[in-house]
Amino acid sequence: MSVREIPLIGDVSEGVVRVGATVRRPMRPSSPAVHALLRHLEAVGFDRAPRFLGTDERGRTILTYVEGVVPAHPLPAYAVSDEALTAVARLLRRFHDAAASFTPPPGATWEDGSAPEGPAELVGHCDVTPANVVFRETTQGLLPYALIDFDLARPTTRLFDVVTTVRHWAPLADPVDRDPMQRSLDAAARVRLFCDAYGLSARDRLMLVETARIRFGRSYTLMRDRARTLGGGWARMWAGGAGGRIRRAAAWLDANEDAIQRSLLPGS
Repeated sequence: MSVREIPLIGDVSEGVVRVGATVRRPMRPSSPAVHALLRHLEAVGFDRAPRFLGTDERGRTILTYVEGVVPAHPLPAYAVSDEALTAVARLLRRFHDAAASFTPPPGATWEDGSAPEGPAELVGHCDVTPANVVFRETTQGLLPYALIDFDLARPTTRLFDVVTTVRHWAPLADPVDRDPMQRSLDAAARVRLFCDAYGLSARDRLMLVETARIRFGRSYTLMRDRARTLGGGWARMWAGGAGGRIRRAAAWLDANEDAIQRSLLPGS
């Protein structure tokens, strides 16, 4: 008797389904490298990510299904709380510390994406949006528990991955483009809260705004080019105004740079 396949809808990923207690994902050129990363995370005891179980008869990746709740848009109140923000910062730090000892296999292929200048420090997740975080019930309510969808994982730096994450969770965005529950949030204060919970170094705090500015520019070019060449989810996001949102976010960052930098000063 066959087990029913339940489509799992994401922003970009196509053909991802749940089959019983597993998730099946189409293979990509970067899949072997991602599988090696997931095996490493399991080996070092990081239990907040799916486990790689092999491939099925159709050549699809088999991963464990992580039980919990993934917030959808419009975001619910639990996903924008200060407690959720600090929990996702600590989760990212745990992942980075676990990934820091990972050595990619020779000739590893990763997805192209926005990347920092200079040498990489580790392989980051590079897509820690609310849609890629599983929440579970705790004594404090629903809080981030695990990271999923490592398709965009690639060599990067801690700071670049932090910036990518606070982009969505602070968020670093024009209020007109934020989810309704995020529009009144003090993004500068939340950047500080995230960095404190993560334990970001003083040097990286000084570079955070400039790194975000670089990331916005590269993300705009990357998404535009992927929409043109790959189509699919990338084309849908671009047609839905992704380019305009990135441009507005960059302008918002310029206008709020001083407030963000002040929030990151010692003793502020």
